[in-house]
Amino acid sequence: MLDIQKIRADFPILTQKVNGKPLVYFDNGATTQKPQVVIDAIAKYYQEINANIHRGVHTLSQLATDAYEESRKKIQNHINAKFAHEVLFTSGTTHGINAVTNGFASILKPGDEILVSALEHHSNIVPWQMLCERTGAILRVIPMNTDGELIMAEYDKLLSDKTKVVTVNHISNALGTINPVKYMIDKAHEVGAAVLIDGAQAVPHLKPDVQELDCDFYVFSGHKLCGPTGTGILYGKEECLNKLPPYQGGGEMIKEVTFEKTTYAELPHKFEAGTPNIAGGIALGTAVDYMNEVGFDNIQQQEKELLEYGTQQLLTIEGLKIYGTAKEKTSVISFNIDGIHPYDIGTIIDKLGIAVRTGHHCAQPIMNFFEIPGTIRASFAFYNTKEEIDSLVAAVKRAQNMLA
Repeated sequence: MLDIQKIRADFPILTQKVNGKPLVYFDNGATTQKPQVVIDAIAKYYQEINANIHRGVHTLSQLATDAYEESRKKIQNHINAKFAHEVLFTSGTTHGINAVTNGFASILKPGDEILVSALEHHSNIVPWQMLCERTGAILRVIPMNTDGELIMAEYDKLLSDKTKVVTVNHISNALGTINPVKYMIDKAHEVGAAVLIDGAQAVPHLKPDVQELDCDFYVFSGHKLCGPTGTGILYGKEECLNKLPPYQGGGEMIKEVTFEKTTYAELPHKFEAGTPNIAGGIALGTAVDYMNEVGFDNIQQQEKELLEYGTQQLLTIEGLKIYGTAKEKTSVISFNIDGIHPYDIGTIIDKLGIAVRTGHHCAQPIMNFFEIPGTIRASFAFYNTKEEIDSLVAAVKRAQNMLA
């Protein structure tokens, strides 16, 4: 069992007051808070080894390079990638997806099909739509049911020899649904399709094993994993990354440049043009270390209890409806109250120090499916408590009374 008070002491921001009330932070689906060790890692880089990496022979450059590449190895081990060069640093999930879609622009042809799920964040819809416009490929949608689960029978029907890419989130940011990605990957590979998994919402809750999953690409953001903003990872199988052209041109990603021709560097540098977010990359490795020290079994147990308790307590509120009731689900509760706009609830409970997300959560197709403008989303992390959930429930009831 976790010592929650000890864990909470690792996060300086959790001691703050907001609008004169103790902060209750339930917007972890948007970004997680940062433990002191991550904050210290960023400061240490700038205070002690600030230098550009990979290019310098001087001591500081070598120290910075070693720290950055050590972080890459930590992440390789964390996701069980076969090679360190399959782990590419990005600015976040969106960057990783766009790097892959840009590469597929040279591979796809008119009439090829891309399957995307109805549960996707906009960042895993829009880049594929743009790719279809460039190539003449066709976007097909894997439908969902009213529990917020993808319909696997329909997915099976959509797969064909025209399917070249399947892209799906591991966990829905709007509903918390955990998708059966291993099944989907295996079925896609039967028809020769490549698979990209959007792991942005999964990595705070579980350790993805990319070799066990056998996905071709896996992308996630550091800031959802108690790491810094502006950091992320694109994992790709070596053979898949070698098939794709670089996403950006510039320094570091080249082998040789003349005015007549440029040849590209080997992986991972082929996809890492320019000076990266060095401090962020190093601190992301620190965040991974921290999360593993807490332990993902412990994290899952704590968040399971929070989800069950939060669901039970919120359903005591008259007129409250939860969206997303999948059998396999993580610690996200999206809900509305009859006759009240979610924004109004969110605004009032913010005055009571409670941070939730309101709106469509960059998942408008989900909201259109349920015929609602948006939801109130409470997303829990392992450092949250049942007492904080009690505060949320009391605040929502108070807002309901005010708005009735």
